[in-house]
Amino acid sequence: MAEKIRFYMDEHVPSAVTVGLRLRDIDTVTAQEANMLEAYDEDHLALATNQGRVIFTQDVDFLRLHAAGISHAGIVYVHQQTPIGYIVRGLVLIYQVLEPKDMQNHVEFL
Repeated sequence: MAEKIRFYMDEHVPSAVTVGLRLRDIDTVTAQEANMLEAYDEDHLALATNQGRVIFTQDVDFLRLHAAGISHAGIVYVHQQTPIGYIVRGLVLIYQVLEPKDMQNHVEFL
């Protein structure tokens, strides 16, 4: 069986996204649960990377970190104001078709 992607939710992600993934038994942890509220973006990315989690964010600063060459386990980015259902469907699709190795140092745009 292929290894499955595990997600880390940036602190500004609506909780409904996390609920939607967990209802589908997708391993997801939030910044709040990780005691990372108000942490620097670099620290969020480092924690997610150390745990082998793909970070989901709506913060363009993570795209800058990627462009700067900072290694990570994967970033999924979507613009602010994107409907929750669209986000959940996109993350579920990523979960279903990609493996953690596919996301290594990769940015996926929803």
